[in-house]
Amino acid sequence: MKAIAVIPARGGSKGLPRKNLLPLCGKPLVAWTIESALAAQNVERVVVSTDDPQIAQVSRAYGAEVVQRPPEISGDASPSEEALLHALEALNIDRGPLAFLQCTAPLTLPQDIDGTLALLASADTAFTATPWHRFLWKATPAGAEPIGHSKDVRLMRQQLEPHYLEVGAVYAMRAEGLLRTRRRFHGATAIYQLPPERSLEIDDETDWVLVEALMRRRLQMQKEQALPVNVAALIMDFDGVLTDNRVAVDQTGVESVTCHRGDGWAISRLRQAGLRMLVLTGESSPVVARRCEKLGVEWITAHHDKLPVLKAWLDRHGIAPAQAVYVGNDLPDCPCMLYVGCGIAPADAHPSAKAAARVVLETAGGHGCIRELADLIMSPRRESLGTPADHR
Repeated sequence: MKAIAVIPARGGSKGLPRKNLLPLCGKPLVAWTIESALAAQNVERVVVSTDDPQIAQVSRAYGAEVVQRPPEISGDASPSEEALLHALEALNIDRGPLAFLQCTAPLTLPQDIDGTLALLASADTAFTATPWHRFLWKATPAGAEPIGHSKDVRLMRQQLEPHYLEVGAVYAMRAEGLLRTRRRFHGATAIYQLPPERSLEIDDETDWVLVEALMRRRLQMQKEQALPVNVAALIMDFDGVLTDNRVAVDQTGVESVTCHRGDGWAISRLRQAGLRMLVLTGESSPVVARRCEKLGVEWITAHHDKLPVLKAWLDRHGIAPAQAVYVGNDLPDCPCMLYVGCGIAPADAHPSAKAAARVVLETAGGHGCIRELADLIMSPRRESLGTPADHR
């Protein structure tokens, strides 16, 4: 039986006002937990309990159901159990597994939710925690006193009795147990261990800065991993990729475009690493030829569909589609993006291109997006995979 996931998300927050709606790496904070819950294999319904109309609107936009929480159980002193019990009543649920998730822990992965729920096979409740190997002390009138260790015998950290720090990311229980006891912990309780890098919770601005840094690192690594293990070819559209998708026309009809010098440097770097490159464009303007000549990159003008031209070029050079990446920004690029090992879209690409892409860059076309892509391809973290980073 799959679980229902309930995410309490109040509109009020003292540490960081409107925290649940603040943008974290491009998404509202609450969206990260919703997306993890929707991706969990053992969750069939994701519900946000909120008193805030804007949080409700955002939650629905990211795929969650919404339960409107009354003001009397939405204050700072209202325990989360009240929100859970109200949600179960509103949804007419009285049994089955329940995952209580908190959006203050956006680093939670779908497998953390599934793993915590799986512990209900042998326990009544479960929660996420991370190993804790620190020395605790308390202040007393007689001075500082150790907790769980001795001042007389200073053990090494590894010799301390193992402890766990509770992380308010995932709590698992059965609805009937919560309804009976009105507590999240009852009966036998099991621990799902989180690694330290996923154990941070956001309570204040410092927490936000740390979580944001870890999230950006995760997203960067996901982009690197989405690329083919061995990238052999880079194919690019011209307008909207190597340019900012605008064109200037003077009084004589001569066209000019804006490019980014960083892209030129990146193309030179990738060429030295052994990548074969192609600009595949639907434009026949002389500006395309002049720019490609300067970059030292082959170009082909496809007057109709680009995909047959791309297939013929890959065949001619003996390059498997799975080893190629294609950077496109609009609908005509989508078949090519879906054909190769990894389709890539600049940040300002048309929604159709973003939907076809496995990687959406943070940089817009004509503003250094190829430079960003080169950094992904040449990342030191990919060296062990046999990528062009080996040739630097």
